[in-house]
Amino acid sequence: MKAFLLSLTATLALAAPAMAQDFVARIGHLESTAQSRHIHLDKVAALVAERTGGAVEFQIFPQGQLGNQRQMTEGVQLGTLEATVSPAAFLGGFNPVVSVLDIPYLIPADAAEAAALRDGPFGQALLDSFSDKGLVAIELWPNGTKQFTSNEPLASLEDFAGQKFRVMDSSILIEQYNALGASAIALPFGELYTSLQTGVVDGEENPADTIRAMKFNEVQKYMVVSDHGAMEDVVLFNPMFWDSLPEEYRDVITEAFAEVIPELTAHKAAAVASAIEDIKASGTDVRVADSDERAALRALTFGPASAAYVAKAGEAGQALLDIYAAQ
Repeated sequence: MKAFLLSLTATLALAAPAMAQDFVARIGHLESTAQSRHIHLDKVAALVAERTGGAVEFQIFPQGQLGNQRQMTEGVQLGTLEATVSPAAFLGGFNPVVSVLDIPYLIPADAAEAAALRDGPFGQALLDSFSDKGLVAIELWPNGTKQFTSNEPLASLEDFAGQKFRVMDSSILIEQYNALGASAIALPFGELYTSLQTGVVDGEENPADTIRAMKFNEVQKYMVVSDHGAMEDVVLFNPMFWDSLPEEYRDVITEAFAEVIPELTAHKAAAVASAIEDIKASGTDVRVADSDERAALRALTFGPASAAYVAKAGEAGQALLDIYAAQ
């Protein structure tokens, strides 16, 4: 009997490691290990491992280790990668509906209202729009907001007229600037610093921590903290991998991504506040737009940007905007 028990114990010990990792998901993203997205992906990984008894393991690959965002998204579609957390701005080519997030001031400034929008019919419809694109979208993660910078004064909305701003290749963002009397020029991100330095463009828009990290403030005299553009991430899984998970594990994963959002938001806000102080210290003139200016900016840009979005996303885009308006 003793020999049998020893044999059984040895067998269970050998089996334990295999049982501990029934499902392994490699998750690729673009940010560094010091940034909010990666830090909170690590937290999600720990929660999922704990709550599944080690049956689900997330392996996180930051800084484009698994390719650029297009390559990672395509990998998730094809099943060569289990998941990615992608900026929504990089997903319009896969799913035009997601470009709704390019519309200025779409996401409310109030954290509770923003959470209600993500968690409500609008957020769910946006996630569901990926279902016929070979992707399973399970959560929207906030990742800050965009600010304006320029080498020309930005003391008021009237100052935008005649200036040239770099944008991603987005008709929605182009219409945003057209509504302000400015010109928008689509340029690769890697060319932006030099383009600002040489005057190819006067200004740009990015989150404050990106402006600091890329040293754009070195070649920009003015900055307006406007928080006009939401930077949302989309958590994407490969459908075959997702469907292979037991329902209770899918619930654990979804809940873990949602659970860390308040902490993620606070961490990002602290990073942004630090970046703004550093940008001020570098000599850039930093001005914070008040509520009246933000309301005026939204009034000027929301309609034209929405029209450009519907022209791009079609009936599905209009349907999503209708859900947004009703919510």
